[in-house]
Amino acid sequence: MKAKESNKMELHSISAELEKKYGKIGSKERQQSLDRALERVNAMYLSDLRKEANITQEQLAQQLGTDKSYISKIENGKIIPSVGMFYRIVTALGYVVHIDKA
Repeated sequence: MKAKESNKMELHSISAELEKKYGKIGSKERQQSLDRALERVNAMYLSDLRKEANITQEQLAQQLGTDKSYISKIENGKIIPSVGMFYRIVTALGYVVHIDKA
């Protein structure tokens, strides 16, 4: 019987676990964690769009008047492009940014 009891998994609230790792909802720490996550998602998204468009980092950089290392840093999450540069990248890849009301 004791062997069975030792194999039991405790249930934890996901909210409690998130609070431990990222801070309470509404806290500065939680917002910073969310911001970093969104930055990583956008970096991956831009990389995926570029690959889907079958354009190299070098080609994209030339279209934007910058260099390949800058594009690489954006795609790897090392730097965050300005809003203007984000729009320029998206447009150069043949897409548009569309904002909907929540």
